[in-house]
Amino acid sequence: MRALLGGESRQRDLLIEHLHKINDRYGHLSAARLAALAQEMSLSMAEVYEVATFYHHFEVVKEGDTPPPALTVRVCDSIACEIAGTQELLKLSLGKDVRVIHAPCVGRCEVAPCVVVGQNPIGNATPEKVRKAVASKEVTCEETKYIDFAAYKKGGGYKLIADCLAGKHTREGMTKIMEDSGLRGLGGAGFPVGRKWKSVAAEPEPRLMAVNIDEGEPGTFKDRWYLERDPHRFLEGMLVAAWAVGIAEIYIYLRDEYAGCRKILEDELKKLKASPPCALPPIHLRRGAGAYICGEESAMIESIEGKRGMPRLRPPYVAQKGLFGRPTLEHNMESVYWVREIVEKGAAWFAGHGRNGRKGLRSFSVSGRVKKPGMHLAPAGITVVELINEYCGGMLDGHKFYGYLPGGASGGILPASKGDIPLDFDTLQPHGSFIGSAAIVIFSDKDKASKAAINLMKFFHDESCGQCTPCRVGTAKAVILMEDRKWDQPLLKELSQAMMDASICGLGQAAPNPALTVMRYFPQEVE
Repeated sequence: MRALLGGESRQRDLLIEHLHKINDRYGHLSAARLAALAQEMSLSMAEVYEVATFYHHFEVVKEGDTPPPALTVRVCDSIACEIAGTQELLKLSLGKDVRVIHAPCVGRCEVAPCVVVGQNPIGNATPEKVRKAVASKEVTCEETKYIDFAAYKKGGGYKLIADCLAGKHTREGMTKIMEDSGLRGLGGAGFPVGRKWKSVAAEPEPRLMAVNIDEGEPGTFKDRWYLERDPHRFLEGMLVAAWAVGIAEIYIYLRDEYAGCRKILEDELKKLKASPPCALPPIHLRRGAGAYICGEESAMIESIEGKRGMPRLRPPYVAQKGLFGRPTLEHNMESVYWVREIVEKGAAWFAGHGRNGRKGLRSFSVSGRVKKPGMHLAPAGITVVELINEYCGGMLDGHKFYGYLPGGASGGILPASKGDIPLDFDTLQPHGSFIGSAAIVIFSDKDKASKAAINLMKFFHDESCGQCTPCRVGTAKAVILMEDRKWDQPLLKELSQAMMDASICGLGQAAPNPALTVMRYFPQEVE
């Protein structure tokens, strides 16, 4: 264990990072190695074991048990992949040294169905493609072309943060630009960015920053899309936000499924730190381990601290007492990605976009039954019908628009008759839905909303952290009720209300939305 960890710190918050080192090297976590790690980090076995068994991507092998095969093939069976035909891939037999298991959304819904061989995602997967990748041992993510450090600087990159530190901008002025632009948090909650900066800056020092790139919501892949193309635009926006709020240290939390993005960030952070355009705060890149719940801000903070990703009770809020007990500025990656462009082009430029009375731009992750799935940048307030026709090339041939998810798994399911609702914050709530992270999954007349709702509820059940009974038990009971041909609607509504009222965090509170919207808008499917 000492040889594996080398000269790296044994501090408590690096527990998950060190578990990854063992899991990457040996393919599993044996009891002996967990005991050695506990001793090396001066932790109890219980502390190490509870963390190791919490996350999907850690393979704990008890004494006497057989270790897993050398290679794991994860088949995504979340909603976009399911309607694209993932069930055939789950039945693949690839030899005794390869296991095939189901996986929750891997963040590549635009190329559904997706299979991950080792850490190599295979988009538009077929049995033949998967067999070829396994046979040729293509188990690491391919490198992608992107704007690297040199190219970004050549295009004027890092001039903004250098100007900020040189006194050409004030912190108050920068915050005012964000307020005037109307930019809101793009992780799902939609809290105004300028107001968040102001509130955290008012807290006592030292203040910390946590950037959330967990992006586990089924249907969502916009953060990955931007990171694979222009990582330094995100990094500079992050530094400007940190400067404006007076941040002492920055922590970037990236989901484990994004191995390619992790390689990009590791490489480009090294270049940035080797040739800094200005003084940089300490920047730490932390790796998730397969837990959707860590997209919730306080669960992410627990995970960064090396613990199980379980949401905290609030108050206190993370802006007052977050990472390591300090005031914390928590942002989604895309929220800060826009900072440089808004400052250079002006707040009015960003606010000037929009339709149907809405302001700004939205990054829509679109998947499902359209000809051009992908990340589409469109005006806030665009309707789903306009999005399909103007950006997605229309519906697939032979498919008729039937319904859609406007906000990923949590946002409910709306029928085609509601296709004229502006897609933005605060516009969908009257219809029992919300936009969240703008993950749009399109269904056709060949799909059933009730079947999609069951898929989503199973996802929530698998991903519940188990901390609170309404979510842990409620999602399991809901799946049973929804698998009946005829739903017991009064009981399901009563159960849903209990989950929404009593769950600790947004997972349990939003989990009933697919079931409730199916009963409201697709009653013919469940009666």
